[in-house]
Amino acid sequence: MYTKAFLYDFTTMVFMKMGCSEADAGIIADVFLAAESRGHPSHGMIRLRDYFELWKAGRINMNPDIRIVHESPSTAVVNGDNAVGMIPARRSMEIAIEKARAAGTGWVATFNSNHFGIAGYYSMMALSRDMIGICLTNANPLVAPTFSVSRLLGTNPIAVAVPALHQPPLIADFATTPVARGKLAIAEKKGEKVAFGFVQDKDGNPSDDPAILKSGGSMLTLGGDRLHGSHKGYCLSALVDIFSALLSGANFGPFVPPSVAYLPILEKKTGEGTGHFFGAMRIDAFQPANAFKAKMDEWIATFRSAKTATGEERVIIPGDPEREAEERTSREGIAIVPAVRNDLKAIAAELGLEFE
Repeated sequence: MYTKAFLYDFTTMVFMKMGCSEADAGIIADVFLAAESRGHPSHGMIRLRDYFELWKAGRINMNPDIRIVHESPSTAVVNGDNAVGMIPARRSMEIAIEKARAAGTGWVATFNSNHFGIAGYYSMMALSRDMIGICLTNANPLVAPTFSVSRLLGTNPIAVAVPALHQPPLIADFATTPVARGKLAIAEKKGEKVAFGFVQDKDGNPSDDPAILKSGGSMLTLGGDRLHGSHKGYCLSALVDIFSALLSGANFGPFVPPSVAYLPILEKKTGEGTGHFFGAMRIDAFQPANAFKAKMDEWIATFRSAKTATGEERVIIPGDPEREAEERTSREGIAIVPAVRNDLKAIAAELGLEFE
């Protein structure tokens, strides 16, 4: 087990060695450790290897000039300048919050960015301001639309954070696929199979191989197949792609640049980099904040008291598993899969650092 403080310091040192400012390296480390703490290692330390290889390949900008290129009183478009995705993402959400403070709601579309970690991190930034936070992003194409074997979409997550008065906030943070790509990577490193309905081979046959993407396979949209609603997952993923890319000027669908260095840069572009979309809604633009948050308490209590199915212990509220994971990791520390630990040691050695 590792402490959050140790992993934070290590990650910060790695990104500073790669050329980031101390402030930017701290933001990146904060997002990585938020993922680890909240029980999503698929978006945590395992991703450090991806960024390290992108940096070595000269495919990412460690000293970006992140700037607004278009705006209105309640909207903005941000150029991420090909930065590590956490940096333009955090700045974009800050702008959305600033816009909402002045106009009631704020909306920011971001282009020329990269993978930014867990989407929930950014939506949660609005909670302390008595705002609802929204975050969407497209991602490199590994997902086939319903009835297809063509990799045209990303896992394209949606995250919404809603504050409550006395109850913990509701935080819905989910991919529009049954599983995130990083969870396939974790399963592969552990030598485990995945459930059928997550991936398919290059011919469209069901597969339980987490490494199937390396041999031409694809991920499936939420639902797995048409019978179980994959067309609805396809719709959600498509909407995320449109909001993230077409509104911002980023690449859409199959033209999103890969977030791993072993995949080549695509010749065709429909925009610049990866795209994100952020929203902040001031609750008191609709009604007094405490009145709404009291109603959220009632909503949460109502759903918590729902009768459970046979064999189930309780009904959970979106965000409960992550909050409980945070409590657990704060007590017990953060576990790192041996294969990921080996990656971190190798990166440390290359940069003249120590991991243990």
